[in-house]
Amino acid sequence: MADESLEPELDEKQKKEIAKWFLTNSPAGEIQYIAKDIRSVLMDEHVYNKAVSEAFPLYNKAHMISLEMPNRTGDVLITTFGELDETDYLDPRTCQVATIDHVKQVCTEVRPATDEELPSSYIEEFRGALDAELVKYVSETYPKGTCSVYCVSGKDTEGPGASFELAVVISAARHSPQNFCNGSWRSIWNVEFKDDVQVVELRGKMQVGAHYFEEGNVQLDAKQECNNSTILQSPEDSAISIANMIRHHESEYFASLEASYSDLPDTTFKDLRRKLPVTRTLFPWHNTLQFSLTRDITKELGIGK
Repeated sequence: MADESLEPELDEKQKKEIAKWFLTNSPAGEIQYIAKDIRSVLMDEHVYNKAVSEAFPLYNKAHMISLEMPNRTGDVLITTFGELDETDYLDPRTCQVATIDHVKQVCTEVRPATDEELPSSYIEEFRGALDAELVKYVSETYPKGTCSVYCVSGKDTEGPGASFELAVVISAARHSPQNFCNGSWRSIWNVEFKDDVQVVELRGKMQVGAHYFEEGNVQLDAKQECNNSTILQSPEDSAISIANMIRHHESEYFASLEASYSDLPDTTFKDLRRKLPVTRTLFPWHNTLQFSLTRDITKELGIGK
């Protein structure tokens, strides 16, 4: 008689969805390692290929990865703002369209963008000016950062009198798997130019991700949103004002993260530990600097006897 306690085996769809979940939730820079492990666990090439074909595009866009174009004219960011179809992505700075192999995470070829894929010359004045200011800011702030500015609304506007919207994307990553740590910074800034009220409104979303996995598994996923506005000016003056606002908000967010990390030993780490250990003796947090990891703590807590 069969053992009724055994759970039924997962079907192909369930296996694919589980594999896809692990892939899309991989920490920054680690999806290739996760995919290799999943492949060995699944032992089913059909299910594996379906999972990676669906997961990698989602992961690449969510992490806004940067890929070098084969003609060495620059890098293309993989974002929803530049996505023309499943494999083609616009790089507004070089006016090129890059074809991407999502699973291999490489750019296979490029072509010139068509007029229909680019904004009008009027919009390009604002987009180009802002892009130039952001390139300077990112090069100063993020050692391995990439940025791009897209027109996401009103790209056919030919002159003053109509509103339009730009999207600023900043992506930076530091991958050091040999040191068991990886990290990334991603920020998206929607910049709405309201011509009727002569105002530029800024909406930002910033996200920091980090993973440390030497003899453990510690992950950070921090997010912050903010808003700001300025007066609509010439393309160059607007670009400077917008870049300064972005610089201010991102610097402020970095400072708040650093402040919270400096308080971790006295706040978060204490909360993670049970208030009263199994020894029934409270840990003497006020005197931790005087202990060695073995002899002094053992003596103070009266354990190991």
